[in-house]
Amino acid sequence: MILTPFEWMIAKRYMLPGRGEAFIALVAGISLAAVMLGVAALVIVMSVMNGFRAELFDKIVGLNGHAIIQAYGGRLENWQQVLREVKATPGVVRASPLIEQPLLATFNGRVEAILARGNTAEDIHRLEPQKKMGNLAELQPNLGNVAIGARLAENLGAQVGDTITIINPQGRSTPFGTVPREIGYHISAIFEIGVYDYDQSFVIMPMPDAQTLLLTGDAIGMIEVKTDDPDNVTAILAPLARKLAGQAVISDWKTINASLFEALAVERVAMFVVLSIIVLVAVFNILSSLIMLVRAKTRDIAILRTMGATRRSLLKIFVATGFLIGILGTVAGLVLGFVFLFFRQPIVHLVELLTGQNLWDPSIRFLAELPSRSDPVEIVTISVMALVFSFLATLYPAFRAASTDPVQVLRYE
Repeated sequence: MILTPFEWMIAKRYMLPGRGEAFIALVAGISLAAVMLGVAALVIVMSVMNGFRAELFDKIVGLNGHAIIQAYGGRLENWQQVLREVKATPGVVRASPLIEQPLLATFNGRVEAILARGNTAEDIHRLEPQKKMGNLAELQPNLGNVAIGARLAENLGAQVGDTITIINPQGRSTPFGTVPREIGYHISAIFEIGVYDYDQSFVIMPMPDAQTLLLTGDAIGMIEVKTDDPDNVTAILAPLARKLAGQAVISDWKTINASLFEALAVERVAMFVVLSIIVLVAVFNILSSLIMLVRAKTRDIAILRTMGATRRSLLKIFVATGFLIGILGTVAGLVLGFVFLFFRQPIVHLVELLTGQNLWDPSIRFLAELPSRSDPVEIVTISVMALVFSFLATLYPAFRAASTDPVQVLRYE
């Protein structure tokens, strides 16, 4: 829709109503602000929810792989052969043996439930970006060194250099009953993955040390697998699942975290629909302000018609007047949304300071900080939706203005 200089001049005049039309200007301003807030709310909420899902996926999958192969009974005896078959499967980019067992840890009289993990040297090295202090290189077999999560270190009151005691209740059998196995381990490093539950419970140690602690001999608990396409992991591992039928079960990340990611998906759709109503309300404000403008300018419209203005010109003038409110509101909303996302963490801290409430408790939210990841496709969708709604809201008032009969109007003036 291209406006002629005459049409643009009239449209600009109507965008800034005169003194007697202050109420129309107020409604138009409220409409612009409503569009801005609606677009900003959609951008902020959708980006935060995308960031929450992406961060959870990166951290959970980054630590546990895209799938877990676990033997029936919890012990994989011929794991070397299974590991070779897994690595030979098309689409598998990495496979590592893993031992994982819930145990207890004590330090200075404090007791915490932990999840002891036996990893290969390669997997331990991958924790380097999450290391807060200490030296992961010290986690060598048979040295009795471990790395623990930051929250677990806080709960135990332990630091790098301290020795914690890990208790395996399944210890050795004696004539007096089963004696729990207690072994002291030197803390060589403290890491922070960013997922509260992991940082509160994980104790990482070399694979041979975990086998000694758990008395598993050469057996392992599971094999973690990473593929080149996480969304297609089930199809990639389907041939392997058939080979291991009756021997082991394969659980992918979708199955392991199904309830969490499904809840996020449902909440994401629900929030998009609910917040879209804000934009729809703003659009009705544009509609009402244009209707009032048309009624206030009925005599001007009649005079323009008698001076030669066509119905098409009047239609374009009022569509442009209302549509510009939608454009300005959408642009302002995008700017406001991105500014909020950029300063999201200081804003959360400020609100917490003013209200005295903990808005982002990592023990509840899983992640240590408020995440954000904007999807360009969603941003474009939000913008187009706001602009389309704004355009549709201008059509009825514009058609009313274009259908004004100058003879009828001027006869009774």
